[in-house]
Amino acid sequence: MRSFIGRDILSLRDFSRDEFFRMFQVADDLRPFARDRRNTDLLKHKTLLTAFYQPSTRTRLSHEAAMHRLGGHVLGFSDSKMTRAGDFYQESIKDTFHMLEYYADVIAIRHFQQGAPHEAAKWASVPVINCGDGWGEHPTQVLTDLYTILHEKGTLDGLTYLLVGDMRMRTMHSILYALSQFDAKAIVVGPPDMSLLPEFKAEIDALNVDYEEAGDVRDVIDQADIIYMEPVVQADYTASREERGSQVGLTPPEYCVTRELLRDKARRSSIILHSLPRMDELLPDVDGTRHQRYWAEAFNGVALKMGMLALVLGAAE
Repeated sequence: MRSFIGRDILSLRDFSRDEFFRMFQVADDLRPFARDRRNTDLLKHKTLLTAFYQPSTRTRLSHEAAMHRLGGHVLGFSDSKMTRAGDFYQESIKDTFHMLEYYADVIAIRHFQQGAPHEAAKWASVPVINCGDGWGEHPTQVLTDLYTILHEKGTLDGLTYLLVGDMRMRTMHSILYALSQFDAKAIVVGPPDMSLLPEFKAEIDALNVDYEEAGDVRDVIDQADIIYMEPVVQADYTASREERGSQVGLTPPEYCVTRELLRDKARRSSIILHSLPRMDELLPDVDGTRHQRYWAEAFNGVALKMGMLALVLGAAE
């Protein structure tokens, strides 16, 4: 297994099975600090810089919370329009990150351009963490998802994952890459115009990912152990920011999970994950059911990122 020290976290396509479990083990070791709302001094001499060119709630704040729990320092920006990277000058990724590397020991970036974190990693001598890049990937979210599943189910193998939503989403790409390392099956449900792209299918076929496509969540939910959801009504992920207009579409029933559907067709032991924010594909009346685990994900995200930061900064091996 490769060392995580000094390593960029850019894609789950790069992860081996052992590397997933090593990160989850370190997250478990550090989990009591997050659970008890205590801080340690494990990274007291280290600084995290968050460079967020797109809006974020959970991803940015969970990385920052994790660094604070580890006793480290945090700086950065949450709106590139307030920096010279995003104002009139539109500074290049090269120039921005060749500069930012001197300000911190690790950089977490979210960007609207697919591939931007990979470009940043070329010019920064410190580890770069991909917190979502356009329609590309979102490895830290899916690491949190898998860590949550492991805690809830005790395994990542032998499960059927029902993926519902826009298959162009970066989370969908990352989870399908990750499932190549586990004895798992994916059922993919999304609108035809948001389906898996042929070039991405070729990639996951080459990785021997076991998946099938279906047209309606109501036809396949009874097969699912994990119900993994994203919206089909959403903003353009290639834009730095998109304001909501006066008209908002409704999610067709083929891509909605309701309390009634869970009661009538879902396995009693199935769990629902959603990276949030949500639209009408998952209504609040599901929150009170035994299936929801998206609030647990919020806590698990802090523990997972504590483990990840400890590994890449050399506080754990």
